[in-house]
Amino acid sequence: MASVLVTGADGFIGSHLVEALLLEGHKVKAFVYYNSFNSWGWLDTLPKEILKEIEVFTGDIRDPNGVKASMKGIEEVYHLAALIAIPFSYHSPDSYVDTNIKGTLNVLQAARDLNTKRVLVTSTSEVYGTAQYVPIDERHPFQGQSPYSATKIGADRIAESFYRSFDMPITIVRPFNTYGPRQSARAVIPTIITQLLAGKKEIKLGSITPTRDFNYVKDTVQGFIEIAKSNNTIGEEINIATQREISIGELAQELIDQINPNAKIVCEEQRLRPEKSEVNRLLGSNEKIKQLTNWEPKYTLQTGLAETIEWIRNNLDKYKIDIYNI
Repeated sequence: MASVLVTGADGFIGSHLVEALLLEGHKVKAFVYYNSFNSWGWLDTLPKEILKEIEVFTGDIRDPNGVKASMKGIEEVYHLAALIAIPFSYHSPDSYVDTNIKGTLNVLQAARDLNTKRVLVTSTSEVYGTAQYVPIDERHPFQGQSPYSATKIGADRIAESFYRSFDMPITIVRPFNTYGPRQSARAVIPTIITQLLAGKKEIKLGSITPTRDFNYVKDTVQGFIEIAKSNNTIGEEINIATQREISIGELAQELIDQINPNAKIVCEEQRLRPEKSEVNRLLGSNEKIKQLTNWEPKYTLQTGLAETIEWIRNNLDKYKIDIYNI
């Protein structure tokens, strides 16, 4: 099994990926964001018997020296570290350029210098913007409808350039909307669930007409792992999608029916995206990942939501429910 580095290992998807890679038998180093509290994010919540198997490296993805130091002796890099909240990108775009574009460049430069065997760069379905056709395959045009999506487009294109210019073993992995345990309330599913579990009668949301293609986090993580197992995926951009869509309004109503049927949806203006920035439809094609790997989604939306509700019910104290989390 390979020695692997996961950047963004302290985050939502990254912490699940660390667990899954350990189960696969890999030697895992977790790159977490340095802070004076010595917090390792969601890794701190893992059982001690799992945590002791992880080598934790504290650093900053924006620092090329620290990034290169973390990658010495590593065969495979799963690069997930990023700023991801769209509303926050509206008023702090500089930080998204520094983290998402420069951070990715730091990983690529170090991988080139160290002859790293595989690099998986995490993209996002937001790079496609509102669907021009569905299902959205990897040939769909890119649209920078928010500073966040623009920086992820930039990071993807830098990764592509290193593959083409230096023949580096790079794959761009593009998950559609991922949800599940440990996700922050900046995302819509935890936002709805936390308000419902707190007994709120009015569930505050932005626009409820956009549609999304939701991946349960364990399926997303398995997609990364299957992509890394295949040499046929090198130099490719690959969606991880269920190829099913649901509107935010329908999703909210399903959760209301499950948790508190007396609640109702209320549109709150501060949660609305600017009109030309809102991505109105995302429905991804999973044809390519199924052709190149053995990946198949294991979770339905219903089973994934049930696990997510149960986890949030047991961890509701971790959320600041009365604050709009951007």
